[in-house]
Amino acid sequence: MAITEIQTFSVPVSDQDRSRDFYRDVLGFQVLGDQQFTPEMRWVQLAPPSGTTSISLVTWFPTMSPGDLKGIVVETDDLEGDVARLTDAGVAFTSSIEEQPWGRFATFDDPDGNGIVLQHTTNRVLI
Repeated sequence: MAITEIQTFSVPVSDQDRSRDFYRDVLGFQVLGDQQFTPEMRWVQLAPPSGTTSISLVTWFPTMSPGDLKGIVVETDDLEGDVARLTDAGVAFTSSIEEQPWGRFATFDDPDGNGIVLQHTTNRVLI
């Protein structure tokens, strides 16, 4: 078997429109797809502009509650600039910028409380 990548993962949300707008308009993700499959199931898929892994905003998994997902890690090349930009856009950070041997990071939540880590990696060997 040759698994080559993680293509997409599900993020549990309560309102797909609100979450799509947050990931697109605030975080800068691109909408890859937005399609209603059944009255109960809509596929909303987004990814960072240069990313290969995408997210799907889901409401239909009964065992996945909005806000339960923690540790969505996104990389930036300008941590201070993005923290300032996101703060100006109304994002409330749950941690200040923290230093680690591998780089720096700050954390915040999406509109449903799913935890996001914004990081700038300086030493991938230590991750």
